[in-house]
Amino acid sequence: MRTTTLRLYSLEYKQAKTYLAVALFVAGNILLPQLCHLVPQGGIRWLPIYFFTLVGAYKYGWKVGLLTAIVSPLVNSALFGMPAVAVLPAVLLKSVLLAVAAGYAAMYFRKASLLLLVAVVLFYQVVGTLGEWIMVGDFYKAVQDFRIGLPGMFLQIVGGWLFINHIIRK
Repeated sequence: MRTTTLRLYSLEYKQAKTYLAVALFVAGNILLPQLCHLVPQGGIRWLPIYFFTLVGAYKYGWKVGLLTAIVSPLVNSALFGMPAVAVLPAVLLKSVLLAVAAGYAAMYFRKASLLLLVAVVLFYQVVGTLGEWIMVGDFYKAVQDFRIGLPGMFLQIVGGWLFINHIIRK
């Protein structure tokens, strides 16, 4: 039986690697949503704007995650109009919550299990939904991710676990 150690990093803002990682994760957060938007309701069903934010924050630290969380929605909105400007504050809130939660979980637990990723995704979605409810004043709109986006949350958990543990091992 072979045991391998998962490498998690905490990159700093002064490191060039940080900005290279952010550029790659932002590119992923641009390409994946474009693919998902090819199918009806693909964006709100698969929640693709959050995927590489989760992976980046968990694997390379909250600073990489935070930059990815802020830049990805802004670039996507500017280039493609998605997310729409009206929902951009809620998407940014959830993205930032995700980056902080994923970075903290990785730093504290030093492993990436499915259970930890479930906790991270539930944290940012529940707290983000409460924040969105306060912003928009409509509970039904605020819980949209839970009504429609469950496949996307599942993708973040399972796909994120695969990326962190197997695809980007080093």
